[in-house]
Amino acid sequence: MSDEGVCKRSIVFFLIPDFTMMAFAAALEPLRSANRMAGYQAYQWRLASVDGGPVQASNGVEVAVGSSLADERRKMTNHERPSMVIVCGGLNIENYANKTVFAWLREEYNRGVALGGLCTAAHVLAAAGLLADKRCAIHWENLPGFAEKYPKANVFADLFEIDQNVYTCAGGTAAMDMMLKLIGEDFDDGLINRVCEQLLTDRVRSPSDRQRLPLRARLGVQNSKVLTIIELMEAHLSEPLSLIEIAENVGLSRRQIERLFRQEMGRSPARYYLEIRLDRARHLLIQSSMPVVEVAVACGFVSASHFSKCYRELYARSPQQERADRKQLLAA
Repeated sequence: MSDEGVCKRSIVFFLIPDFTMMAFAAALEPLRSANRMAGYQAYQWRLASVDGGPVQASNGVEVAVGSSLADERRKMTNHERPSMVIVCGGLNIENYANKTVFAWLREEYNRGVALGGLCTAAHVLAAAGLLADKRCAIHWENLPGFAEKYPKANVFADLFEIDQNVYTCAGGTAAMDMMLKLIGEDFDDGLINRVCEQLLTDRVRSPSDRQRLPLRARLGVQNSKVLTIIELMEAHLSEPLSLIEIAENVGLSRRQIERLFRQEMGRSPARYYLEIRLDRARHLLIQSSMPVVEVAVACGFVSASHFSKCYRELYARSPQQERADRKQLLAA
């Protein structure tokens, strides 16, 4: 018997304040388009918030919802229970701590409901205890702080990850790729291709496609040896390689590496390496509650005092001031 006309999935989009509109729209529109291409309501959805009131996105736009957390808890035991709950995250989510929301997500998951997270919502799923030993994805900017805070989660800088009944994506247009993959679990390639044509995208990107621009485009560097060295540096931030070790890895002399970096990057390799370690430290200070000394160790500094000195020289403020400014901004 054909299942044409049967609802494939019912989805609750749970909006967290300061959620990212781009990721939300990129997740929702493929479902709308799939319904249109299929000729019936294959996908149904509703929007929810903690109190049932409108939620403001990070761009300032308020979005009305039709359901509260209390409503969703009542619906768990009847025919209105969704097949999937997608948490929509965005800015300032690192310290989200609504225990009632966490309990609800665990209950839904234990009842067989799939869970999803857009953009930074992996923070919410992890805080609820749902990402231990699971592969997940999060926006590259938030990955260092997330990895330090939730070491049991297997986080990757992928566009999206699907591990059993948990779907996470890095946000932005990656939400569209994840939803197209989900739709592809329910329909054949013909419908997926038509949805892609409607959305003016030429393909469904794979989970392992890059989040960020390739180094060549991001840095404007063409020399392949310099790019290889930078990749090595980025892969060894907590335990920095010596210039001798880097030279042995790439088959160049120290003198050659020094000259290449002066030509291509306008600074020494040691200075560039220091800057990318301090950049990671800045992300950890902003996105996590790790003690400053732990941030220093995680970024390859042998002492907190040396770390603070280098940080102040680059950013004109101490690590403690960086964190205090962030807290003040969040409280405003």
